Amino acid sequence: MELVLTLVSPDAGLAGAAADRAQAALAGAGVAVKPPRALGPGAYELPLLADREAAESVVHTELDGQPVDICIQPAAGRRKRLLVADMDSTIINVECLDELADFAGLKAEISAITERAMRGELAFEGALRERVGMLKGLPATALQQAYDQRVRLNPGARTMVRTMAAHGARCVLVSGGFTFFTSRVAEAAGFQANRANTLIETAGALTGEVGEPILGREAKLAALQEEAAALGVEASSALAVGDGANDLAMIQAAGLGVAYRAKPIVAAQAHAKIDHADLTALLYFQGYRADEFVTD
Repeated sequence: MELVLTLVSPDAGLAGAAADRAQAALAGAGVAVKPPRALGPGAYELPLLADREAAESVVHTELDGQPVDICIQPAAGRRKRLLVADMDSTIINVECLDELADFAGLKAEISAITERAMRGELAFEGALRERVGMLKGLPATALQQAYDQRVRLNPGARTMVRTMAAHGARCVLVSGGFTFFTSRVAEAAGFQANRANTLIETAGALTGEVGEPILGREAKLAALQEEAAALGVEASSALAVGDGANDLAMIQAAGLGVAYRAKPIVAAQAHAKIDHADLTALLYFQGYRADEFVTD
């Protein structure tokens, strides 16, 4: 199969050395592999002909322990037409619900539930209802405070989204969080659409309820499928990225599903991981060169 190996690291010198090591290891294993080509600072690609699992085994063994993000995928259809991205701890730096909890003096308790849900130890929908219920009575003004004071785009997020959009991809933010935050983050990063849950409030305070039906794991998968259908493309033309257990279905269904700084259950089942580089690694994985990035 015609494949392409992409290696990305925040250390440009290390990335070049890793690319040379990967080429040598693959060639030593009898794989037909071409020399590394630089895509940008700290990013290289190597075209090859091989069985995907066999090639992954060779490269991961050779580069084990190195701060390099690795992606091996079919060369055909590498540049995706659709991006579906999780928000909390993926596109942004925090879990918004945990930050709201801090304003209620309940961050430790609610964060513990969030962590278990993201690891897949609790059903997402029930965990969301429980956490939102604990915020009953919190002034609605805390939402804007949390956004202004705590929420920041993760490094590379805006460049990644705007570059894909500029090259014709549809970019959709899909979150188990809340529309108050997704609408603002989508605008800041350049997403064309967003889907999330709704916090119910009355008389200027949260009621402790969330709008039904809750957008969780299956709804994220449905969002990917619906957006792909609207574009007239298969799920193989989609890139999905996330970090928690509720992202796993869409990650597995996408043509390229990527775990970003993810929980173990997600990292173990995604097609590729980003543990070291920033989110522009998603562009390099698709074969974009640094001079194609939209950085304004």
